[in-house]
Amino acid sequence: MSYSEPTILPKVPRELAALLDECNAETLRSIAKYADALAEYQEREERINEGEDEETAREHPEDMPEDVPTKATLTEKEINGNRYYYWQWREGDKIKSQYKGPVNPSE
Repeated sequence: MSYSEPTILPKVPRELAALLDECNAETLRSIAKYADALAEYQEREERINEGEDEETAREHPEDMPEDVPTKATLTEKEINGNRYYYWQWREGDKIKSQYKGPVNPSE
């Protein structure tokens, strides 16, 4: 972990960097999680729009159990100060979850 202030990467708009500088650590971590999820979503949409059919785009990732639907997303939850990954998906009006593992495997 670096103790010096990070430099702004070339693709980060300066206006956005200025707004991020005003955020606390907890908010920045939430923004990072959102940005990562948004990037994954946009990349998937781009692959679909480039001609991949829906079935190819919804193949099971290697680490996704067979009983978890391909529409599931990976969600991070904090329980008693520890962070864990869960697969989550919607079935009708209910949200289903299946445990994947700790965020930091050493936990």
